[in-house]
This record gives sequence, structure tokens and C-alpha cells, in this order.
Amino acid sequence: MTSSEPFDASSFLSTLTTQAGVYQMYDAKGLILYVGKAKNLKNRVSSYFHKTGHNGKTEALVRRIQAIEITVTPSETEALVLEQNLIKAQHPPYNILLRDDKSYPYIFISEGETYPRLSFHRGAKKLAGQYFGPFPNGTAVRDSLQFLQRTFRVRQCDDSVFRNRSRPCLQYQIGRCTGPCVALISPEDYAQDVRHTQMFLQGHSGDLQQELATGMERAAEQLAFETAALLRDQITALRQIQSSSAVEGGLGEVDIIACAEALGEVCVQVLFVRQGRMLGSKSYFPRDLLAEGEAHILEQFLAQQYLSLRGMDLPQAVIVDRELEATDALLQAVRQVHGRSFTLHTQVRGMRARWQAMAKEAASQNLKARLGSKQAVRNKLEALQQTLQLAEPPTRMECFDISHSSGEATRASCVVFVDGAAQKSDYRRFAIEGITAGDDYAAMEQALKRRYSRQQTEGKPLPDLLIVDGGKGQMTQAKNVLAELGLSVPLLGIAKGTTRKAGFETLVLPSGAEQVLDNDHPALHLLQQIRDEAHRFAITGHKQARDKTRRRSKLEDIPGIGPKRRRDLLTHFGGLQEVMGANPDDLARVPGFSKKLALEVYTALHCE
Repeated sequence: MTSSEPFDASSFLSTLTTQAGVYQMYDAKGLILYVGKAKNLKNRVSSYFHKTGHNGKTEALVRRIQAIEITVTPSETEALVLEQNLIKAQHPPYNILLRDDKSYPYIFISEGETYPRLSFHRGAKKLAGQYFGPFPNGTAVRDSLQFLQRTFRVRQCDDSVFRNRSRPCLQYQIGRCTGPCVALISPEDYAQDVRHTQMFLQGHSGDLQQELATGMERAAEQLAFETAALLRDQITALRQIQSSSAVEGGLGEVDIIACAEALGEVCVQVLFVRQGRMLGSKSYFPRDLLAEGEAHILEQFLAQQYLSLRGMDLPQAVIVDRELEATDALLQAVRQVHGRSFTLHTQVRGMRARWQAMAKEAASQNLKARLGSKQAVRNKLEALQQTLQLAEPPTRMECFDISHSSGEATRASCVVFVDGAAQKSDYRRFAIEGITAGDDYAAMEQALKRRYSRQQTEGKPLPDLLIVDGGKGQMTQAKNVLAELGLSVPLLGIAKGTTRKAGFETLVLPSGAEQVLDNDHPALHLLQQIRDEAHRFAITGHKQARDKTRRRSKLEDIPGIGPKRRRDLLTHFGGLQEVMGANPDDLARVPGFSKKLALEVYTALHCE
């Protein structure tokens, strides 16, 4: 798709259809820029090429367009589904992306067991049992599990632990488990506790309290005072948790969504209500690169949020804080993808109105907090600019570090920070090979060459500041590599000072000059954060590679010894150490081993 010819918008638009569909915009190198959907493709795509009425961000996008591909769909609904699939697959830089692919967590109750287990669950729902949620985050799940453990005492231990207990654990001793592992509770009584747990998670707290109250009175009449006291405590716990959360019977499962925007930043806040109980909230900060406004952001958010969820995760209703245009297409698309949909509301009353107000306030407050944090980062970047006398604050910074154990499993790390925040999708590790063990300078040279020769070849962005963890020697390697590749990138080395303590680092400039900043200098704090992240990432990669090597059997490196022969050797001798101690005659006694093969194995195991 690469072309040097300018994009002929007039010719393209003259033949463009007025049907619904999806358009994909590409740059001169054939890289995706933006994916959009339209009810009328000709009208929508033409709007990008009007001479007036665009903001600077849209104009920047249009200047980069080299080609546009069109996919016609039967309706706007199919266009919306296809748009979201393409955004998820291609991650276009100008689209609004949630950047949160983790599934929501659930509470899981197993079934098919005499003593079912209550547990935290995230991921595919393949196990037999009941799933309750979704919860906004793991903390909300763990808080609920703690409440349930204190109140209903259903076991939460792993099955392997449960099956191998010979006496009750500490949870039984402190009154948070009934000891099913050693049959201290009957299956019938335990099933009652499980049923009460299910009633609570299903939102039937009123019915549950009534049932518990009846059982307490019956136990008191039968002089079973310990049982009555236990039921009384359960009722008290239920009333306390009800008073601490907003509850309105019959509301079912509802998501409440609000949006706030200021100074180019956006916060989308989602409140999760399940069985009429507020479970918590989650903040998203999508990037509005085309400055298309809060309504457009919400529409894109709703599409990404609910078209990607599995059907059983859908709420019964969604409340948003403003009127939106393409809601009919969204609801139809959700029904088409999941087989069912939800109702969408903007004007609400009573408890729902209070929840809506809570979401708006949370979005506003979280956005203010983020802007405050962003300002702090800007201050650090400006301080770094002044310290290094750069033309402007560095937007993209990359930092390299080397890690090994006496030369074993050498790994180099490259971490990337954009606008002062870690860009983990751009992190890279390099397995260093073909150098003298322990030669950090050669390792740094190899990593830098591999990184920036590839960045050049693929036309990917170069850093505004390249940081190497080390002193003048590593700086020399970096300067030589950049000169060899013909690149001009600002450089900085950061070395531990004479005390080797945090706060006393020495900055090494390209000229060879050294500078020590005050330990409260904002630029130093930012550099420490980036250097520490590079160090962590390098050590993690090195440890993984080292442990993998040490776990590898020497038998795997012997030609002609496959899995079956390795298994025969280990079975015959009982372990690798015994194989290592065997002589060629011993090895030849293994079924299927000739004297020649036995000698080859012996030689391979004992030659260094």
C-alpha cells in the first residue's frame, strides 16, 4: 500500500457509495491510522475533507491519509460491529481505545461436590458452578469474600488443600469455617450455608434475613442457644452491609456511566450495581486524539465495553449522563452479538438518579486528580528539559539496562515512557549472544544496534531522550551506535554515585561531563523511576531465562536422544544424577541402547 503519490480525495469521493459501512484510513507506509463507521459513507468520509470546520488534530490526521479502504455493510448495526472488531484487532492510533483487556472478576461457587467451594474467578467460565458478578476489580471481590467468610463460613481453600487435611485449619479455629475438610459439619448443614451465600449474592437479602430470623426463633425455642446466637450474628452482619451500600429492591443489574472532560483529558466513570447493591466503580481515561467531544467518546466507549463482553456479563440496564445519537444501532448490535440486549436510560429518578449523580461526581473528581498528576509529570519533564538544555520537554524516553549472573543468561531491557508514563506495550527484551561473558559494554552495544536498526527499518518512532543505565563506558557505546546508524538522539547516562544510594546518582552527559542533582530535584525523581523500571524489567527477563536454562535437562542437548529415550534412561536409573554417574557399560544395559549410543551419551554428559 506504500505510495509516494498524494491522496486524491476528490477522485475517491466522486465514486464513493452512500450505503452504510466502515472506512479504514492508512498513511504512506500502509499503517492504519483510523477506523470509523457510517450510516452514509459518502457523507461521513467527505466531512474529513471540508476546507473549514476542523480542529488541529483532525487536520493532522487528514494530512497523513494516503489511502482509504471501504467495507460496505447491510446496515449501520453491522457497520458498528465490524468497526469494533477492526479497532480491537488493529489498534488504530487515532481511535479511542480503552486499553483494558482484562476480564472482570467474579465470585464462583462450585457444584457437584459434597462441600462446594467459594472462590475468586477471572477468565473463561468453563468450570461447573455459579458465577456472581461482574465486580469492578479484584478488591471488591476480595472484600465480598471476606464478608461471606465471616458470615456464612463456606470454605474458600483450594481443593488440593481441602482433600489433604487431617485436622481443621486456622480458619476453623477463629470461627470462619465449619471444618468440612474433616467432616465437622454435615453435608445438609453445609448445603444450607451455601444456599444462604447464594441468596445473598443473588440480592435476596430481605428474604434471607426473614429466613434467618425464623430459624433464630426456632432455635431459641428448642434451647439451641449457640445456633440462635450464630443466626443473630448473621442477621446483624446483613443489616450492617445493607446500611453501608445503596440498595433498592428490584433494580437488578445496572451500569451507570458518566463522562467528564477538561484540558484535553477525559474520564469515563462506570458504577456497577448488581442485585440492587453497589459493588464499586472503575475509571477509564481514553485518549480523544481527534477532539470529537464527550458524546462521541461515550458512544465509542459503550460499543467497546458491551460488544466485547460475553452475553452473561451484560447488565439489564445502562444509565448514561447525556443523550446520545446512535443508541438504536448500538442496542441492535449488542442483541446481534449476544442474543440479548439491555435498556439504555438518561432520564432517571429516585435511587437511579442518585447513582447517576454519584457517577458524574466521581468522573469529575477522578479527572481533577489525574490532571493534578499530569501537571506534576509536566513539571518533572520541564525540569528535565532545563537540566539537559533540551529544545523542548522530552515526550518519548527510552531506557536500557543489562542484567546477568556472572555472565549467565545476559538480557538487555528497553523500557519506554511517553509523557512521563510507562508505555508497556512498547517494552522490549533482548537475549544477548556472541559476546564475552560479563561484557556489559558489548551487551549494551548489541541491544542498541538491534533496537534502533529495526526502528529505522520499520519507520517506528525514535526517542526524544535515550537513557542508558551506566557511566561513561555505556555512554560511549550508545554514542558509537547512534553515529554508526546515522541517528541524532539526545543521550543521557545515569550511574550510581560513590555511595551507590538512591538520591546520589550521577548524570553523565554526551560531552562526558558529570552532574549530580539534589535528591529532591523533580527531574531526578523522574529519571530514577525510569531507571528503576528498566532495572526491574531486565532482572525479570534474566531470571526467567536463567531459571529456564537451569531447569533444562542435559539429556535434551544430546543428538539422537529424544523424549522416549530420555524417559527410558531416567526410568532405568531413577534420576538424572544416577544417569550422570553411570559408565558406558551401565548405559548400554538400558533397553534399546547399543554400546555405541551408550558411549555417545556418556561422552556428551561428561565433556565440557
